[in-house]
Amino acid sequence: MPGQPVDPGQPVGPGQPVDPGQPVDPGQPVGPGQRVDAVVFDLGGVLIDWDPRYVYRPLFADPAEMEDFLARVCSTDWHRANDLGADITQSCRRLAAAHPRYEEMIMVWAERSEEMAAGQFDATVTVLGELKAAGLRCYALSNMEPDAFTTRRARFPFMEWFDGHVISGIEGVAKPDRRIFELLLRRYGLQPGATVFVDDSPGNVEAARALGIVALQYTSAHRLRQDLRALGLPLRRLR
Repeated sequence: MPGQPVDPGQPVGPGQPVDPGQPVDPGQPVGPGQRVDAVVFDLGGVLIDWDPRYVYRPLFADPAEMEDFLARVCSTDWHRANDLGADITQSCRRLAAAHPRYEEMIMVWAERSEEMAAGQFDATVTVLGELKAAGLRCYALSNMEPDAFTTRRARFPFMEWFDGHVISGIEGVAKPDRRIFELLLRRYGLQPGATVFVDDSPGNVEAARALGIVALQYTSAHRLRQDLRALGLPLRRLR
């Protein structure tokens, strides 16, 4: 029934009724003469619970060694090449040749990478669903390998709710490079001051803000809901 409260623990899909509680004007100005008309979501860490530790914790007897492995071997810098579209199996083989002691552990990254995505954050998916049901345009902007994106697009139904995607491994450019934000804005005809960007990385948030995008650092679905409501977006107030 229209107006029926929605369980905040369950995803709300496009076309489902949303009871916003106390309605807020979705056209509330954000900047001079501008109103929010689009919300852009990061995927891993915001909508998808991604962490390589889900795979590696059972494989390392010593948690400190695991953390050292993720910091020095399968590091953020190494993973960036994968996010830019490098073949993950070949990338792991090259890394294993440089670190033969960890060859088996490194190849696990290629062989079991989807297990690093434990599932979706239901409460954030609910926020996405409410925005779509209210008529907001929503997009995904993510650093992700092409194959992983294809797999996760099939795995998570909410991935089909987006009006468009910009994925680093497909485009060959990754956050926080300003070019990927410019590509997003240009491709979908978005105005920076009327676009909200949600990401868990402070560096990505700062890069978006430098272009005039209204960027929010994600810490929890509850805080995101509060921040979006403060911008005038029509989300329910949770008790």
